[in-house]
Amino acid sequence: MTEEAGFAAGDLPDDLTAAEAGMWQAFRNGSVYDLSCGDAVVDDPHGGHPWGPERTVRARTVAWLLLDGPPALAGRVSSLKLAGVRISGKLDLSGGTVRPYVELRGCRFDDEVLLPEARFTTLRLVDCAVPRLEAARVHTEGDLHLPRCRFRSGVRLTDAHIGTDLLLNEAVVYRDRSGRSISGDGVSVGQDLQAEMLQSHGELRLRGAKVGVSLSLRGASLDNPYARYALNAPQLTVERTLYLTPAGVGSPLLSGTTPARGTRIQRFDCRGGIRLDDGRFGDAVDFERARFTLTDDQELSLRRVHASELRFLGDGPQRGKVVLSGARIVNLVDRAASWPGPGNLHMGGFVYENLVPRGPFPLTGRLDWVAAATAEYAPEPYERLAAVLRAAGEDEDAREVLLAKQRRRRETLPLAGKFWGYVQDWTVAYGYRPGRAAVWMAVLWAAGTLAFAHAGHPPTNHDSHPAWSPALFTLDLLLPVIDLGQAGQWQLSGGWQWLAAAMILLGWILATTVAAGATRLLRRS
Repeated sequence: MTEEAGFAAGDLPDDLTAAEAGMWQAFRNGSVYDLSCGDAVVDDPHGGHPWGPERTVRARTVAWLLLDGPPALAGRVSSLKLAGVRISGKLDLSGGTVRPYVELRGCRFDDEVLLPEARFTTLRLVDCAVPRLEAARVHTEGDLHLPRCRFRSGVRLTDAHIGTDLLLNEAVVYRDRSGRSISGDGVSVGQDLQAEMLQSHGELRLRGAKVGVSLSLRGASLDNPYARYALNAPQLTVERTLYLTPAGVGSPLLSGTTPARGTRIQRFDCRGGIRLDDGRFGDAVDFERARFTLTDDQELSLRRVHASELRFLGDGPQRGKVVLSGARIVNLVDRAASWPGPGNLHMGGFVYENLVPRGPFPLTGRLDWVAAATAEYAPEPYERLAAVLRAAGEDEDAREVLLAKQRRRRETLPLAGKFWGYVQDWTVAYGYRPGRAAVWMAVLWAAGTLAFAHAGHPPTNHDSHPAWSPALFTLDLLLPVIDLGQAGQWQLSGGWQWLAAAMILLGWILATTVAAGATRLLRRS
């Protein structure tokens, strides 16, 4: 209010209603202007009980106070603090600079609130009924608080800059005409973005958003089953942790912490896909006890995500896909029951350094996990799992994984390749169980020794020949290249010749499989 407008500083304009005059004086005094009646049903801003003119102020009067209001009383700080007030008309502060502190509690707006490119110190709307909040590129030096508010046609915070915290705890947001509940592409939050127990009916969109500390969706309910995503947040950057975990109900002291045992909790529940592609998370992405309800064409997408830790500890989705292609994680904390079944898990290029299972997760389960992620044979997931197990000192388990890889590969080979694969598997397990070679050699040697002990064996040279030894003769047949001076000194006939030829062939097969396995082990090393 200025003197050029015809009023001395602090004078009341003539056209103010009684309710507006009281608000005007409370603004100068910096006190709360409370028009609630004390009846919880009547005072509910989201209820259907009408609020008359005695509780109504015009939006243009509110804008007048905020953009060009009167000076504060001596020794006071002007601020707009309303409770139980109805604001009629469209509150338009677009492009304006609001210096007073603003806090509205339990208020009801008849029309949308327009704040594009406006600047605030701190703005708090608590438990208010707002048709729509349009706040693209809004700038606050401090907080933007919208807890327990209800927005019938969405919230737009595109490219907004929030100096400290953005609070949406227990807010209820319905979709706008584009199907989005909250449009927050490019939003920047200096500290925490808290949306605990948020109810989002539509697409929660945070493409390219940046959060200075943590983003909490504890206990939130995201519902968008008919579109592709309920949470669409590619290229999201969170300096610490993204929480998609339970929240404690009924105690504000539990906000931001893991609920204590025995506390009534509300789980994170998502009906619709989640997209976190290309996200960067300094500490972790936490899915503790998260629940997903997906359709066949929806997915939980973590493509190319970078995080120090992924806590994949929710309920395994019955439908839809989990995609980790290209993601890079240091610690993978998971449960066997959290992963989807075959065909619904994709891990091409997924890199993790440590496995931290919660609960039983035997090696057979890990192999099923890898098989579920590879509808067609791919060596990379097996090799990654083997490398992680080997780094953890589990060499025997690492060999089992690589053996499973070879067996899976065998199914893709032509008939001759499959036959040779089975031979390598039966004899030396593709080189990963070299002790089998000695067992096979011992069995063949013993069988040959017993058999040739009954064979006729006239010498080829009656004048000079060594003493007959069935054991040395069998060993000479089985060992390729090495000559023990027995195999060429005796003449066999009939079936004994065929048995000798079989021993030579088996010896070559055994030697070849041992060499192939040794080559594979040396190449892996």
